[in-house]
Amino acid sequence: MEYLLSMTTHVPEGTSQDTVNEIRAKEAARSRELAAQGYLLRLWRPPLQPGEWRTFGLFAAADARELEEALASMPLRVWRTDEITPLAPHPNDPALAGELGERTTEFLTTFIVTVPAGTPDRAVDDAKAREAERTRELAKQGHLIRLWTLPGQGQALGLWRAADAAEMRAIVETLRLNAWMTTEITPLAQHPSDPASIGR
Repeated sequence: MEYLLSMTTHVPEGTSQDTVNEIRAKEAARSRELAAQGYLLRLWRPPLQPGEWRTFGLFAAADARELEEALASMPLRVWRTDEITPLAPHPNDPALAGELGERTTEFLTTFIVTVPAGTPDRAVDDAKAREAERTRELAKQGHLIRLWTLPGQGQALGLWRAADAAEMRAIVETLRLNAWMTTEITPLAQHPSDPASIGR
C-alpha cells in the first residue's frame, strides 16, 4: 500500500547548528536505506513559509504498522510530526516510473469530483470514460505520472509534470471532469534525498 506523508520538522529552540547538521546527515543516510528497502519512493519540498521545514513523501508499506516502523527509524522523527494519508489504486493510474524531465516541474493535484444533482447515470458514465481516455493521453505525453484514490468519495491525488504552473492549469482544464471538479495544485521542488534524483 502507498501513503502520502506531509512531514513537518520543529527544531527545539537552543539546538546547536552542529546537532542539526548531524541529524540531517543521519536522516539522509537513513532515507537512502529506506529507499533501497522499497519503503521510501519519493520526496519533495512543497512551497514553504519563512522558517518552515516541511517535506512531502511517498512511502510504501504492507500496512500502517509497517509504515510506522519505517518512520520511527528516521532520525528526524524526534522533531517531526507526520500527517499520513493512505492512498488507494485509481483506475486511471498510469503507474509510470520514468526519468524526471529536465525542464519540467512536478505538481501534486487534489481533485474533488461533485456530480451535479439530477445528472443521468449515463452522462456520468460517459464523462468518466472520456476522463479515463484523456488521462491515458496525458500519461503518454509524460504529464501524468501517478494517480491515486484518496479517502472520501470522489477524491483523487495526482502527480504530474509540466513546464510551469500555467501549463499545469491548462492541462487540468483539458480533463473531461474538470467542470465537476474542485482542484488544488501544489508545485513541488526537488528534495536532496529524493530516491528518484539520487545518482542522476
